[in-house]
Amino acid sequence: MRIARFASRICTLAIVLTASAGFVASASAAPSASAIELKDAAGKAPTTALLANGDPGGTITGTISDVPVSDAKAGITLGDVANQVGQNKIAVNFVWTLIAGFLVMFMQAGFAMVEAGLCRVKNTNHTYMMNFFVYGCGLFAYWIIGFAIQMGGAAGNGNLGGLQPLATEHMLNLFGTHWGIFGQTGMFLAGHTYDVGVMVIFLFQMVFMDTALTIVTGACAERWKFLTFCVSSIIMGAFTYPLFANWAWGGGWLSQLGVNAGLGKGYSDFAGSGVVHAVGGLTALAVAMIIGPRIGKYNRDGSSNAIIGHDISAVLIGCFILAFGWFGFNPGSTLGASAAGCLRIGSVAVNTMLAGCTGTFGAILYMWWLKGKPDASMSGNGLLAGLVAITAPSGFVNPTGSAIIGFLAGVLVCLSVSFVENTLKIDDPVGAISVHGVCGLWGVLSVGLFADGTSNYGGAWNGVSGSVTGLFYGDPGQLVAQLIGIATLIGFVFTFSYVLNWVLDITIGHRVSIESEVAGLDLPEMGQLGYPEFIFKAEPDVLVAAEKVAVA
Repeated sequence: MRIARFASRICTLAIVLTASAGFVASASAAPSASAIELKDAAGKAPTTALLANGDPGGTITGTISDVPVSDAKAGITLGDVANQVGQNKIAVNFVWTLIAGFLVMFMQAGFAMVEAGLCRVKNTNHTYMMNFFVYGCGLFAYWIIGFAIQMGGAAGNGNLGGLQPLATEHMLNLFGTHWGIFGQTGMFLAGHTYDVGVMVIFLFQMVFMDTALTIVTGACAERWKFLTFCVSSIIMGAFTYPLFANWAWGGGWLSQLGVNAGLGKGYSDFAGSGVVHAVGGLTALAVAMIIGPRIGKYNRDGSSNAIIGHDISAVLIGCFILAFGWFGFNPGSTLGASAAGCLRIGSVAVNTMLAGCTGTFGAILYMWWLKGKPDASMSGNGLLAGLVAITAPSGFVNPTGSAIIGFLAGVLVCLSVSFVENTLKIDDPVGAISVHGVCGLWGVLSVGLFADGTSNYGGAWNGVSGSVTGLFYGDPGQLVAQLIGIATLIGFVFTFSYVLNWVLDITIGHRVSIESEVAGLDLPEMGQLGYPEFIFKAEPDVLVAAEKVAVA
């Protein structure tokens, strides 16, 4: 009896387990609601025959049929759709960043026109050639080693797919805290850095680097030996620029001031007032000090003579080209147009426009008040000064702050040009030291004052949660971080550039011969006049007399 009862229970248990297994199997086999919906949408997609009739309104082009499937037999799945969404996000950001980089590259033409226009006609070919070949010198050096130093440890940018191959930063351990010094991955873009995301960031960062190199050519125009210019540019593209750029943008120690020292969000330079413009301007200051003023610039009593450029139209057109390119410089520095706060690109673009506008106003009004007439070349420099100054804060400030920053930069550049020329006795034919160096430092400082705390780039900046906030909006620590960045620019970048170029001066020499400078550098240095069919107008008597004395 007991045996029969036990057998009955076993049979009952077996029936229950079998039924349960069948239910589970049928439940797992049943397609989910999302899968059913996807297959239904796929079934309603436009047919090839319908698409063959044309789609003038764009209503049936780009549907679920265009999503690649991983398994043709299974058809489209939720995973396929999710992968396509992710790739679309990265693709949008790739395209935006690349187009912005192309715009920045075009700024090279603007720099060439501004610098050549502000120089004398006898040096036109030489000035244009420096602006042309600096692109090749910088790119070559950056490809070999500069990019690796700057971005070799910059992995983690979600906008561009993570950039995971760039994962090696040389760290210095101080009191138990790690500080980034330089990157170590990416030389020649070889090995694991042969990566689609790495290629995008290389192009974008390379054109920024080349902008910094171009700044130096303006301050040293009309007397810089072409060979030495080439060597100096290669060194700057390989070491000077990448080192500071790593500290600010590549995961280096300046960017870690927030994480490691609690100073705001660390040194914050959205698009490069410090990294690009101040580095270029301070290097220009160092080389201009070594190379000395042009013949005839200063009289025996120390007073200066104006050496007028040959083409103000080229200057102003060049300024507009630069202003156009700045829409790649600043908005492009979001490194994307999708997700992680990248929709702020419109705000960044408007901030850029406003600062350029008010910078122009600042320079025109100051010169009008000082001289009784507006000055065309200083008006152009005012535009550029406003753009330089807004480059660092453009992603962190509001339109009112942008207008104030730009206007002050426009006045500041006028004061600085006079100070550099008449007090420091440094000859800068185009005002590059003032426009990029001085106003670049002002831009870095303004982040610590005007950042309003409303930007939201993925919820954090430099690894610190929250948005960059300046002193006027409640965070004095951010101002301290910016001041440390300024001290580093002046203390390290200027000193390092001076030492490197001093070595070049005692080895191959920076300056052309007196005879070449008096004749103009087009023929002695380049072998061809910039304007071979022009009849050159005689220079002012004071310059002619100074040149005769120099030659004698």
